[in-house]
Amino acid sequence: MHAVDAVPEAARRIIGLLASLAVLGLLPSTPASADEPRLTLPPGFQIQVFAAGLGAARFMALDPTGTVLVSVPSEGRILALPDRDGDGRADAIVTVASDLDLPHGLVVRPGHLYVAETGRVLRFRYDPTRLGLSDATVIVPNLPPGAHHWSRTIALDAKGSLYVAVGSSCDVCREQDHRRAAIVRYNADGSGERLVARGLRNPVGLAFHPATGALWTTVNERDWPSGGAPPDYLTEVKEGAFYGWPDCFVSGRKAMPDPELHGGQRCAGVTLPTLEIPPHSAPLGLTFYTGTRFPRAYRGSLFVAYHGSRPGLLPPAGYKVVRVTFERGRPAGVEDFVTGWREGDHVRGRPVDLLQSADGALLISDDHAGRIYRVTFRP
Repeated sequence: MHAVDAVPEAARRIIGLLASLAVLGLLPSTPASADEPRLTLPPGFQIQVFAAGLGAARFMALDPTGTVLVSVPSEGRILALPDRDGDGRADAIVTVASDLDLPHGLVVRPGHLYVAETGRVLRFRYDPTRLGLSDATVIVPNLPPGAHHWSRTIALDAKGSLYVAVGSSCDVCREQDHRRAAIVRYNADGSGERLVARGLRNPVGLAFHPATGALWTTVNERDWPSGGAPPDYLTEVKEGAFYGWPDCFVSGRKAMPDPELHGGQRCAGVTLPTLEIPPHSAPLGLTFYTGTRFPRAYRGSLFVAYHGSRPGLLPPAGYKVVRVTFERGRPAGVEDFVTGWREGDHVRGRPVDLLQSADGALLISDDHAGRIYRVTFRP
């Protein structure tokens, strides 16, 4: 089933223009725009609203025609956002799937759309010309569903293997299902289940390095009962690695025993993550930039969305998009790329996922404001 929103095209263009100007801080402050973030980017970069009114938009994918697909788990929907006139704003909001069970991760392959619900992975036949889905097939039928971490993110490598990120069912506990707090690999038809890496409390984003093909992920670490937390992290995923949870955590490049579980005997075998980041940053989506729209120095950079700490409960952290720079194929540093979604205790947005569009722009979903932003560069 599908439906197209009824906002006339002329009105949509006016609304989109006003929203974009407000985001850039080019309109005077008024009560109507009081919640517009004043987003800051490096010189030469510009940001505008690509689509708004989406609900809690989460993970994205790009179809063969360049149309953006995005999941809205809280509503059980997958939306298509065509930009047929190429003006950098979606022309319509089309519901291509509904009544799904917390759909999150999306992958497009010629003729098909893969969707990760909380307890299974589906494959649909997908027609990008009419934005239609049909012939749903259950590829992975019995993932551990829901619980503390409900989202399931997926990725397909160049060989067609399917990777699924599954978070833990708790903050800290002994899991009964070995697929919890892990990344699991399947054959394209869902057979051949194999654990790729364990001890990842809540792995979310999945991305392959464009040159090496190595899998990278973002991981949200635990909270301490007394407040504070160990670092969250980004990491290249090593085959067969154990990253520590729940027995151990990593801080300052050292694996330490969890103070509640006292599992220190296992810490000697912990694989250290590639990059530690501030606690509670909540890194989610990530993507390697391979386009030509940004300056040459940005090509090959890894962009990561920090969703941010829970408002009112934790010290402010995250609420931004960062760029990981590389030198000789290895991470060299982390720098802010887009900031401004939180001012003091006032939250105006929470970035979730990142996607390189067909024309080389960088798209950013925001499940707090129900938007997707579009970042470009103009010298």
